Amino acid sequence: MRLTILGGGGFRVPLVYGALLGDHAEGRVTDVTLHDLDAARLTAVARVLAEQAASVPDAPAVTATTDLDEALRGADFVFSAIRVGGLEGRAADERIALDQGVLGQETVGAGGIAYGLRTVPVAVDIARRVARLAPDAWVINFTNPAGLVTEAMARYLGDRVIGICDSPVGLGRRVARALGADPDEASIDYVGLNHLGWLRGLRVAGRDELPRLLADTEALGSFEEGRLFGAEWLQSLGAIPNEYLHYYYFNREAVHAYQKAEQTRGAFLRDQQARFYDEMERPGTPALAAWDRTRAEREATYMAANREAAGVGERDACDLESGGYEKVALALMRAISRDERTTLILNVRNRTTLRVLDEEAVIEVPCFVDANGAHPLAVSPLPHHATGLVCGVKAVEREVLAAAESGSRATAAKAFALHPLVDSVTVARRLVDGYTREHPGLAYLNRK
Repeated sequence: MRLTILGGGGFRVPLVYGALLGDHAEGRVTDVTLHDLDAARLTAVARVLAEQAASVPDAPAVTATTDLDEALRGADFVFSAIRVGGLEGRAADERIALDQGVLGQETVGAGGIAYGLRTVPVAVDIARRVARLAPDAWVINFTNPAGLVTEAMARYLGDRVIGICDSPVGLGRRVARALGADPDEASIDYVGLNHLGWLRGLRVAGRDELPRLLADTEALGSFEEGRLFGAEWLQSLGAIPNEYLHYYYFNREAVHAYQKAEQTRGAFLRDQQARFYDEMERPGTPALAAWDRTRAEREATYMAANREAAGVGERDACDLESGGYEKVALALMRAISRDERTTLILNVRNRTTLRVLDEEAVIEVPCFVDANGAHPLAVSPLPHHATGLVCGVKAVEREVLAAAESGSRATAAKAFALHPLVDSVTVARRLVDGYTREHPGLAYLNRK
């Protein structure tokens, strides 16, 4: 089976390859094609993968190419993890938003909209090429903003594109451990949009244990989201929000923390990864060791500004484990290619799952996965406060899609103005001006 990874020179690719190395079953991935526009980054990542595979006799073969059509032909699965504009673009997104006093995070608020406007046209081109060159392939999208990009691609690929994210899985595992339960034995009631969802229940042996956790203030303080949001707020909500909701519930504090930080997250990652790729230019560099060291620093500093705003200090060792998006991707591929049926939290078309949204809206919910793809499971309705956020942000996503399709500058400004974290039409227009000046990829926004 052949897997193509778009964004194959990206820093997190070794996580995906590492998961593949642990799969020795019949029908496993035997060939991996890395595609990236940057040949030097491809070479660097290929070196890391070679060291990972050195002690694995049946490791998947790796090839690298800068030719997109070549990468797609013959693929059974296409894993999309591209970053349009690179980390330099992300750093600019954050800076321009903060200059206007609003959040510039890459998937939330103004930064997420700017990133989406750059990324959607590229993702649509990829979807069209997949439909033409690899019509039987399944696309697994990890490109941010993941829900928005998945919905853009679904217009051309239908249910053959599925979005993944590790945030809900990581949240579920931390909640299970806080309850003293085995995360692998727990089932999660989770619903929302990508980076805008709530864990509303966690069942162990058929019993919902979340009420027990919400009643225990000490236990709520034992894991990252509990410390980030505070026990009182979680008890008020009756649910555990995805960590990205901290940007909504504590927006002023988050913006202030970002403004006074020495570097934004994007600028930090830009500089950190530049050092890694520069180091990899030296032939004698131990590739895997350099990558491991860089990854550890990356994970330890994740959402540092939010933790500072909440006054919760450094991450605990138990919080450093992500949901493992590479494990989600592998489980998804196994379920489809081998009919190894499972339940995963995925970004898929709504159908009739959330009645406040239309059938084509991409949402993030538990799905039953088999050889025919991912099927969203029934969920109970959202409370009014969550419905308002979900509907508002989905409306913004639709305006981003419309702007990307039409090239309308006015529609792009509308997307910014409608976002709950952008508090002014005037600011929205300034953001469009700032982003179009900064990013050549937004030159298409010339029509009114």
